[in-house]
Amino acid sequence: MGAIFWIVLALVVVYAITMYNSLVNVKNAVSKAWANIDVLLKQRHDELPKLVDTCQQYMQYEQSTLENVIHARSRVAEARQSKDMGALGLAEGALRSGLGQLFALAESYPELKANEQFLHLQSRISGLENAIADRREFYNESVNINNVAIEQFPGNLMAKIFDFKAFDLLKFAATELQDVNIGQRFKA
Repeated sequence: MGAIFWIVLALVVVYAITMYNSLVNVKNAVSKAWANIDVLLKQRHDELPKLVDTCQQYMQYEQSTLENVIHARSRVAEARQSKDMGALGLAEGALRSGLGQLFALAESYPELKANEQFLHLQSRISGLENAIADRREFYNESVNINNVAIEQFPGNLMAKIFDFKAFDLLKFAATELQDVNIGQRFKA
């Protein structure tokens, strides 16, 4: 009878250790996914002033559009540093909208469209946008796995004991999910 007790106790301890390690793995997967997004956001953050400087040389009458991009860039940086996913989603929506307007307005400036630096920056930022979207999907999947793991029984007991927390999904504004009115983007 004593041997059965020790075997059952050993199995419970092994199960608890395995569950704890699993929760640590999913929590760290969220952190890793966030770090991947953060690197791309920083790279884009560094490229945007170069794009605005290049555009300012040609787009003297489009200052409000350029200022909107810079203001949105600042809001993204603030949300990124505070890891506020709600604010980041809103700021990202504003930034993407501003960039869309900027690239659409560039169509009205043939010299700008032919500028090698502008073309390089436009391509670089577009590539970063695609990479951010891919990483956002991975981040949200990691968050979902974490949140489910700490809500399901018996993981919820272990999560409560060791204070594992849920993470917020990175959502973009509803306007980001709507179809784009291409005609409106090309109005000057």
